[in-house]
Amino acid sequence: MDHAALNDISDVQTLRAMVVEKLQVIAVHEQTIAQRDHTIAFKDAKISKLTHEIARLRRVQFAAKSERMDPAQRELFDEAMAADIAALEAELAALKTPPAKPPTERRPAPRRPLPPELPRIETIHEPASCDCASCGAALVKIGEHISEKLDVEPMKFFVRRDVHPQYACRACETIVAEPVAPAILDRGLAAPGLLAQVAIQKYTDHLPLYRQEAIFARHGIELSRTTLAEWIGVIGLRLQPLVDALRTRLLQSPVLHADETPVAQLDPGAGKTKRAYLFAYRSADGPPIILFDYCASRAGKYAAAFLDDWCGALMVDDYGGYKALFANGITELACWAHARRKFFDVHKASASPLAKEALERIGALYAIEAKLRDLDAATRHRERQRYLAPRLDELKRWLDDLSTKVLGNTGVASAVRYTLRRWSALARVLDDGRHPIDNNPIENAIRPIAIGRKNWLFAGSETAGQRAAAIMSLLATAKANGIEPHAWLTDTLTRLPTTKDRDIASLLPLA
Repeated sequence: MDHAALNDISDVQTLRAMVVEKLQVIAVHEQTIAQRDHTIAFKDAKISKLTHEIARLRRVQFAAKSERMDPAQRELFDEAMAADIAALEAELAALKTPPAKPPTERRPAPRRPLPPELPRIETIHEPASCDCASCGAALVKIGEHISEKLDVEPMKFFVRRDVHPQYACRACETIVAEPVAPAILDRGLAAPGLLAQVAIQKYTDHLPLYRQEAIFARHGIELSRTTLAEWIGVIGLRLQPLVDALRTRLLQSPVLHADETPVAQLDPGAGKTKRAYLFAYRSADGPPIILFDYCASRAGKYAAAFLDDWCGALMVDDYGGYKALFANGITELACWAHARRKFFDVHKASASPLAKEALERIGALYAIEAKLRDLDAATRHRERQRYLAPRLDELKRWLDDLSTKVLGNTGVASAVRYTLRRWSALARVLDDGRHPIDNNPIENAIRPIAIGRKNWLFAGSETAGQRAAAIMSLLATAKANGIEPHAWLTDTLTRLPTTKDRDIASLLPLA
């Protein structure tokens, strides 16, 4: 075969190899495109699914806003919905294509600055070398970038050692030493800070003792729930003088809120639990004072016993247990929020235009009251006569006229009857600038009990319930006065053993 023929064969083989190589490249590209198309289709489907799921959850969240729920259920529902929506939105954000404009053009969402009083742990990230990696010249600092992120350390235990040196005088043979200060727990191993932690986790953070026992064990501290329960018992006993002083201060207020909520109490003889009650009282003026009174039942005699010879204006719901108090000189105040709720329930159930108008009329009362909130009692009374009284007169005439037109077995009729039956007590908001418009402050104070009672499971006895009420009263009052409970309770448990009875009031958690 001549040389030209060999060259032709070589060219054909080379061309064939090039074609094969090109086909392989094309096949790889086609496979890459197919994978990309598959990924895009998958992401589009996932984005669509997540978008619809977020929309569905938001509809459920919006629809549930007006449903009547137990406060504990409401908080759990809101937390669960917020967590689900946030998780889906984060997943959706990770799937979506970044925006076309440069990231530097985006305005970051503003965030609240971290509290300045928090300690700062600073880490400086210096370059590996002080010389330029390109030319070797010395680097010159021209500024710095600072980012702050909130962090936390798990519960930290430490041992507090109190050392009392003893000195002797050889001349007169006497020994000198600082006396050991009395403590809440004689010969106990718990310092005031730990006692405060256990009490606050149980009654403010709603952690039952068996959960606290497990948390302590994770940190290498073996504390049985029996020991923790004994501490709680002693704390409640020692704090009772403060509760008595707080009650004395509360009963000096001319206007009070009152409400009650059920709790379970262990009934060993029957082998189950029985229903007991926490009566709650709150001052309506001055530094807020909240007191819980643990009672065996809901009978009105317990409210009468707590209030004793107090005679003022009492804001309550329509529970019959309080009626005897009003026959003995106490002035009854009724809650406009309760009256509004009657019409609200009817409007949500039937979209009644009459219920809607009632809500608008009551809303006008609240709009006026909001403008008077920061006034002193005398000025508020004067302004109520000027602005609130005409609105109340109009509402009363409208309700009287409506009562003759609505059917007796309808929801609107029931709401109208309730409001008119309670009218004299509802209208007493005009009698004194100190009279509140509703009972919401005490209902807000009771709301955490609904969460706590699910975690406490039950009170072991009436005495245990009274101790719990004492601790919760002081912590709720501290919270209402804007006082950090752990710092206050630690300080109080430290000072209490050496505080004289006449000085107990100096320990109260009042602003």
